[in-house]
Amino acid sequence: MTRTVEQVSQVNEEKGFFGRARRLQQKIEEREQRIGKGRYGRVLKMARKPTNEEYEKTAKITGLGILLIGALGFVVYIIRELVAPWVLHLFTH
Repeated sequence: MTRTVEQVSQVNEEKGFFGRARRLQQKIEEREQRIGKGRYGRVLKMARKPTNEEYEKTAKITGLGILLIGALGFVVYIIRELVAPWVLHLFTH
């Protein structure tokens, strides 16, 4: 089986940089066409921008959670710094 110059050139191009670039571009285009058709497609179609009221409530609740976790961490720090040395002193002397 003999190949023409054009066929050999085409095979070499498919193996080289341009061939890899073409395959990558095809993969990207295939993924783009599948967006919204997979597992989460319905969720993405139903999603909407939150209203200002919803956004403010979410921000307040999130901020409150962050403050509570920070306060809990501070209490643990205070216990470790003040109570733990006192307890250790009882057992070492």
